[in-house]
Amino acid sequence: MIKESINKTCIIVGASHAGVNCAFALRRNGWQGKIKLYDADPELPYHRPPLSKAYITASENADVDLLFPKQNYETEKISLNLGVKVTSIDKVLKTITLEDESKVQYDKLVLATGAKPFIPPIKGIENALDLYPMRNFTDAIHIKNALNASVEKNVVIIGGGYIGLETAASSRKMGANVTVLERESRVLERVTAPEMSAFFTELHQKNGVKILTNKNVVKFEADATKNIILCEDGTSYSADLIVVGVGIKVNTDLAQNIGLELENGIKVDQNSRTSDTNIYAIGDCTYHFNPHYKRFLRLESVQNAVDQAKIAASSICGNDLIYDAIPWFWSDQYNVKLQMVGLSQGYNQIIKRVETDRENCKSIWYFKDDELLAVDAVNNAKAYMLGSKIIKNNTKIDKVKLQDNTIKMTPRSFLFL
Repeated sequence: MIKESINKTCIIVGASHAGVNCAFALRRNGWQGKIKLYDADPELPYHRPPLSKAYITASENADVDLLFPKQNYETEKISLNLGVKVTSIDKVLKTITLEDESKVQYDKLVLATGAKPFIPPIKGIENALDLYPMRNFTDAIHIKNALNASVEKNVVIIGGGYIGLETAASSRKMGANVTVLERESRVLERVTAPEMSAFFTELHQKNGVKILTNKNVVKFEADATKNIILCEDGTSYSADLIVVGVGIKVNTDLAQNIGLELENGIKVDQNSRTSDTNIYAIGDCTYHFNPHYKRFLRLESVQNAVDQAKIAASSICGNDLIYDAIPWFWSDQYNVKLQMVGLSQGYNQIIKRVETDRENCKSIWYFKDDELLAVDAVNNAKAYMLGSKIIKNNTKIDKVKLQDNTIKMTPRSFLFL
């Protein structure tokens, strides 16, 4: 396959973490043919996680954090086609059609189409002033400019997930008055235990953010200068800036239009190949089987995007590898670094461990019977690293020892002796 690739073309649709890493991985795996990257975003591919964190609070002229310098694409002969939208695919003729109706031939195609923010159909939302999601560079610029336009802004964030809370922390650092409206009974309800939700609620409240739960937004009203947000319980909130972080919608239109198998995203096999043998899919848009947890997943994380990119590139070059990664995530809020490894869904016991030798250092360990499913580590890299090894190796550990914070955390600390 590698020798044959010299006259072949691989097209990648989507130039974020998954698509860009796939392009460079193709070269590392020996792909000698053309590599063409297409993305509707005109910006040189950049890291997305810092947008809701360091970028908003950085100096006014801070540059976006690039995935790779422009020169690297030229060195590796990767054709970057930015600000270019792919409108359709013909899997029989093996062509893509661009917005200007021109067609480009491919031999292998990779869909790294990601997802877009879900904007809920709330009455009056189309008339709201300074309302933005937080997904890309343009969104971050709008939010940053809105925060810089006044010394003191009333910011309302709809949605208490990680994106909402990170943006809340950044907005608060910029001097804004911040209110988070969460529809569920606690923040982070879909992704973590009540104890972790309580920790982050307290963290934000200590930093002056109002965290309000059971708040279902039903209407927006706007006058010449501000928004009024009305909730189902009759309460209302004034906002100069509104950030919507209530979830995403997977970009599957291209895949759906050519009949690729879909299920909670684009369904792929263990090599990131779709139901068409010449088309692969990677990143946020994919639904894949995880051998460790023995079920299909769709993950929204940089780790998944990068790891799947490597698997797809290897497979395209004739070396099929099985995707068998343990998911991990992170979130930075104020002086807290949260590192998460594994998936906690299905847990029936948690163990909370607080380290007494360090300030604000703790971890929550999620078990299903004797199996460790996941670890949430707050300012605790040791717990994150140790949890990663235990989960990957499916090691059974002594829970009594784990709960005893007088026992130092080492690779052998909690083993049964």
